[in-house]
Amino acid sequence: MSWDRTIGRVSFINCEPLFYGLDNSWKVLPAPPSWLTGHLLRRDCILAPIPAADYAKNSHDLVLVPDLSISSKGEVGSVLLFGSSRIKDMKSIALPSDSATSVALLKFLIEKRNLNPSYTEMGPDLEGMLNTCDGCLLIGDRALEASRDFPELVRMDLGEEWNMVSGHPMVFGVFAARKDSDIESVKTAHAALLKRLVDFENSSNVRNDVINISSRKSSQTIERLQRYFGEVINRMDTEDMEGLQQFLKLACNMEEDPVMAW
Repeated sequence: MSWDRTIGRVSFINCEPLFYGLDNSWKVLPAPPSWLTGHLLRRDCILAPIPAADYAKNSHDLVLVPDLSISSKGEVGSVLLFGSSRIKDMKSIALPSDSATSVALLKFLIEKRNLNPSYTEMGPDLEGMLNTCDGCLLIGDRALEASRDFPELVRMDLGEEWNMVSGHPMVFGVFAARKDSDIESVKTAHAALLKRLVDFENSSNVRNDVINISSRKSSQTIERLQRYFGEVINRMDTEDMEGLQQFLKLACNMEEDPVMAW
């Protein structure tokens, strides 16, 4: 199957509403968020959700598509700072290697508190990270699992903290394409994902199916996922775009505005 019929997806359940029931004429390329940036740049796929911070680094090669994102209006539930001590007492924080956005956001939020811990990049494992550092950042399904098993260790929900600091939603992932891609192919892929999102938003049967499948994949309860799919959002609106622009400017030092594919 050619690359223009391949769509990248984050290998976490936060993308399930966009990919459940996707027409099987599409090939889906699952990978950690930061890996998808490389896949997109290498033309392994026509469209992919990538960390917003990676878009800032590669904006000369990439454009954003409208409507789609991985974002939160406040609490996100799956981008969390863990630790047994208070944040102000953390001298070292372990960072995962799988999402540039969450790392950039955490460093920005920690700096806003006038704190200056050391940072160490590690594999995303709660026990191993906290054996080495005072705090650790986890994202996606691993964060959901850790917060379920060790709720007493959660010190910060980064979506909630960003909202309090900036007054805006937080866009963790953007859907991007190469600038030199065939625009009609990008629009076709975008339309396929948007159709799945509309069905998720409007059909209780589809929503229930997505939640049940996500529960089997993640071992989270149905009740927790009913809340989670209200915390993490895949539709990007005007308010989200304002939050994205703020994040790109403040945390990623990107001066120019994001460029949309259409």
